[in-house]
Amino acid sequence: MSEIGFIQKYLKGWTITELGKQNGGIQKESKQTGIPFVEWNESIFENRTFINIMRELKGDEQVDTQKKIDKSKESNFREAFVAKHRATDGHMVRSKAEMLIDNWLYMAEIVHAYERKLPIEEEVYCDFYIPTGKIYIEFWGLENDPKYAKRKEAKKAIYKKYNFKLIELTDDEVFNLDDILPRELLKFGVQTY
Repeated sequence: MSEIGFIQKYLKGWTITELGKQNGGIQKESKQTGIPFVEWNESIFENRTFINIMRELKGDEQVDTQKKIDKSKESNFREAFVAKHRATDGHMVRSKAEMLIDNWLYMAEIVHAYERKLPIEEEVYCDFYIPTGKIYIEFWGLENDPKYAKRKEAKKAIYKKYNFKLIELTDDEVFNLDDILPRELLKFGVQTY
């Protein structure tokens, strides 16, 4: 449940996220220890979001028609912008700016994933995902391209809809990561250095 964004680690125990609440989770607390935990009804196994995310994690190819259409749009983007830059940690990224971000996260010893699917029904991928704090990072390049601007606004609306923690970076900010990323990560409880 943590992996798909339904719960998050607390000092001791687990707390529910907004996405977890939307999908039927109930926040509880142990009567004996006071440690928080989340309880799920068996209906979670019939929940479409949960089923689709589990299929994705397991590599199950059964997807509905809309998902195939969405995936087709995403793969067109992936074909147009091939990941050809190797970051220090071995991630293959699509731009030099993304390579700078990836290298910064690696050097700051922050565990991160590149191009991770969001834990939702829509077929949307983030640029970077930080499991500690469940934080997503988006680098907005190609600011002068109208098609890209439309895609950017649609993606931002999805982050807002699901109340995901998002750090947005622009071209100018990429050249100042030492000042910007520690401050932005700290807003979500992730300390660097």
